[in-house]
Amino acid sequence: MEAAFSLLDGEILAGSLPTGKVRMVQAWIEIHQEALLADWELAVNGERPFPIDPLR
Repeated sequence: MEAAFSLLDGEILAGSLPTGKVRMVQAWIEIHQEALLADWELAVNGERPFPIDPLR
């Protein structure tokens, strides 16, 4: 299973995951939102994004 999530609000944009996994991804997005948005900006500008810690 795969899903694409919005970095702004954690909503699923495409695909699906089990409910528990969705909540984990949404929590990870909330914790790392600032870093995710900064990395998105780098990627859009052709630069390499920085690694972001996984949810533990």
